[in-house]
Amino acid sequence: MPPATAASPSRSLAIGAAAAPVEQPALARIAGPILAELLLGVAVGVAGLWLASQISDATSGAFALANQVQATFFILFRVIGMGVSVVTTQNLGAGNRTAADDTARASLGISTWLGGGVGLAVLIAAPWLLTLLNAPAEVQPIAAPYLRLLALGLALDAYNSTMNAVLRAHLRVRDALVNVLAMHALHLLLCLPLMRGFGPVPALGLPGFALALAASRVFGLVLHLALWRRRFGLVPTRRDWWRIDWPRLAPVLHIGIPGAAENIAYRTALMCTVAIVAGMGAKALATQAYVMQVMLLILMVGLSVGFASEILVGRLVGARRLHDAHRLVRRSLALGLCTSTGFALLAALSSGWFLRFYTHDPEIIATAQRLLWITVLLEPGRTFNIVVINALRAAGDARYPVMAGTASLIVVMAGGSWLLGHWAGLGLIGVWIAYAADEWVRGLTMAARWWRHGWVPSARGTHRALMRRRRPAPALA
Repeated sequence: MPPATAASPSRSLAIGAAAAPVEQPALARIAGPILAELLLGVAVGVAGLWLASQISDATSGAFALANQVQATFFILFRVIGMGVSVVTTQNLGAGNRTAADDTARASLGISTWLGGGVGLAVLIAAPWLLTLLNAPAEVQPIAAPYLRLLALGLALDAYNSTMNAVLRAHLRVRDALVNVLAMHALHLLLCLPLMRGFGPVPALGLPGFALALAASRVFGLVLHLALWRRRFGLVPTRRDWWRIDWPRLAPVLHIGIPGAAENIAYRTALMCTVAIVAGMGAKALATQAYVMQVMLLILMVGLSVGFASEILVGRLVGARRLHDAHRLVRRSLALGLCTSTGFALLAALSSGWFLRFYTHDPEIIATAQRLLWITVLLEPGRTFNIVVINALRAAGDARYPVMAGTASLIVVMAGGSWLLGHWAGLGLIGVWIAYAADEWVRGLTMAARWWRHGWVPSARGTHRALMRRRRPAPALA
């Protein structure tokens, strides 16, 4: 599509004279609870890393390495979660409640098979996965049993991720927050005695953290079922947990597979860089782990804005309000850039203080501080990535981010990390320069796609498909 001229936006965004009315809450009102929810998840990871660091730096490295594997496989659940979120918001925007409920039910069966398969794969292949990541000799025997126990939590996360996406799509972000708060509170309550020992309970170390995680995920699943029943009148049948409803899942996979492919490409490139860092030794791996935890806290700010934007853009596309969707993305970017860059700057300025909670090694602290200053430059580019990619996906333009971003992930992130970190001898500094360069290349590419209205044909096609699938909404009690 050629660049938009002064007159072209109105023409390219026009989709019809009448737009379906849809309640559109403020962006910040949706993003706030999502941010709190995401920060809670990261806070548990930070607490786990701190508990691991009290044992040894090698244990910290094992915790970080195993969690990278867990995060990589979790992306497979995002295939369903992303697709369910977008398709549900689009159907709700179009006034098709029945289709939204059918999509929610269909997500359970595929979550059973996907979660079970992933959990079994991690259980069997844990040592091989750690070897693939070039785990140092002192890290491997600590990480392997921890990763095996994480497999059970991964299987349960397939359900919780999908069911949480349905809550958000219905704008029940506060319910989602309460669920996550209760789940993580239970996790922390259990992991402290299990990891460090309490009375007759022996100190289990990292396996204790994994067992506490699994128990909290069971609790989260039960609470999700109660919220589905209370808020939407949705009570899954026994068949819903096993059946794969391919016709209903087709639009979910149409959005979710390209979205997950983009995440898989990112995670694969990131895992390559983690393997490069692991080859630098346990100290470099521990430094990477500490800074990654801090960076995750900063990331959550932009991610919450991106998720909120995805939910609201999906509803606007379903209601044929493309002009409003375009304006919403502009506001989302402004909010995301200001907040994420501000948090990154605050983290860099205060790094000398909080890094001492993890380690007293002066070399680790000095290197980590330099990496956090690079993060200040990285964050604006990543905000473009997060906000615009989520908006493109919500508009139905899910394939472009994969095609446009994969080359940068391979060449700039993975290749640049090897070139600067290993070949040029810059170590962790070189790896993080490559991270920043990749985020800016992909971020500007996605922004150009949105501002040139390359997403509009996909949005039109999405709306036409929604109208074809429209069915009468169920009567509500």
